[in-house]
Amino acid sequence: MAVISKGQTFATGDQVTASKLNNLADNATFASGAVDNVSTQLSGGAIIVKDGGVTTAKLNDSAVTTAKITDANVTTAKIADANVTFAKLTDVIDDDTMATASATTLATSESIKAYVDDSSTDGFSPTIYASEESVTLPNGLIMKFGTVTATLNAVTTVTFGSAFTDTVSAQLTIEDNSAGDKYAMKINSLSVSALEIRNTMGTNFTVHWMVIGR
Repeated sequence: MAVISKGQTFATGDQVTASKLNNLADNATFASGAVDNVSTQLSGGAIIVKDGGVTTAKLNDSAVTTAKITDANVTTAKIADANVTFAKLTDVIDDDTMATASATTLATSESIKAYVDDSSTDGFSPTIYASEESVTLPNGLIMKFGTVTATLNAVTTVTFGSAFTDTVSAQLTIEDNSAGDKYAMKINSLSVSALEIRNTMGTNFTVHWMVIGR
């Protein structure tokens, strides 16, 4: 099948002239056999590459550079294409618990929202307090507090539900100091696992206690 349609037809016995030779070259066009109409096609007498002719196999890796991709061509629609999945974006995690988070990965907005929603809006954990249960402050310190009856002339021990790694300080508040002795209640000892309250008075007292540690 001819690739070029000649611009001048010669018949037997025709004289070859300069004009006819010029017409042969100047008026020549590509024939339909020059293209496959799959990867290439004719357009205005020229051969052009069809969209189907640009395949991944024909693109050299080094040919696709940042400079070749203009900012205007990187659109939301292109990024949202079904072929662009979280599995292929290895630096973006979709983890509602943030267990797989690291210093070099990003997280989806859905995961961030889910993680925050599952935490207390005040930055405390847990959101519901139970006696002798730990409350973790935003700065990392842990607070435990509760109420106990301090037995008269004795040492009352408050054992923490979970031990501290390191204790910082404790505070006692007497609920009813009718005896008038503000020094009646003392901290006998403080450790990572328990608080001992010493009642030096001859009556029981309701004591509110609070311990802060790490």
